[in-house]
Amino acid sequence: MKVLLVEDEHKLGEYIKKGLSEAGFIVEHQATGLDGYHAMMMNTFNVIIMDVMLPDVSGFELVRNYRAAGKHTPVLFLTAKDELSDRVKGIEIGGDDYLTKPFAFAELIVRIKSLLRRANQADYQNTVMQLADLKLDIAKRTVHRGETPIKLTAKEFALLQFMLERQGEVLPRSVIASQVWDMNFDSDTNVIDVAIRRLRLKVDDEFTVKLIHTIRGMGYKLEEIQNAEKDECSVAQTNAIDVE
Repeated sequence: MKVLLVEDEHKLGEYIKKGLSEAGFIVEHQATGLDGYHAMMMNTFNVIIMDVMLPDVSGFELVRNYRAAGKHTPVLFLTAKDELSDRVKGIEIGGDDYLTKPFAFAELIVRIKSLLRRANQADYQNTVMQLADLKLDIAKRTVHRGETPIKLTAKEFALLQFMLERQGEVLPRSVIASQVWDMNFDSDTNVIDVAIRRLRLKVDDEFTVKLIHTIRGMGYKLEEIQNAEKDECSVAQTNAIDVE
């Protein structure tokens, strides 16, 4: 699930982003209204978390224009403005929920999940992603190869989910780094190679059909290929770097 966070308070924004990422969401954080609006219009998100009092333009105005453009992504207003009139205004101009600061992070998670269910109940319930005999259930946070359960860390789960969403595509290390780790790829580190190797150990090594493949000089691909040969990633040192 992809979340857009528009929040100008740096510490709060980083706190929310870190917490949502640990909960399994892919989060894009924008600190100004104009940057947030550009992201809203150009990219696809499952939920938008919108501060109201932004330095350049009101979050209310952004959402009003967003709805006028025919966009329907659920919006949660997150703001210190706790007057009843503000909450009513937020809903009237197109917001779907309203959470005032300070807030409990557990409540934010509950509100987001509620918005996802309300936005598309059927899609929210149908959260199983599959390739061959590999199944990943987003809602239950489970992974199986056939009948065999596979235990993954939160980061490994996010990596596998991203690869399933883009199965069949060659994914450069830079893309994986930006989308799963939210960092710029540094060619001097092997964080991506190590992460792929650890994931492959759990998802592929004990099974005949290999799904994770290295495309030399380009990146990685998740695809069903019968009798795939072992590639250079399989010799990466799993203890070379902490990828969590």
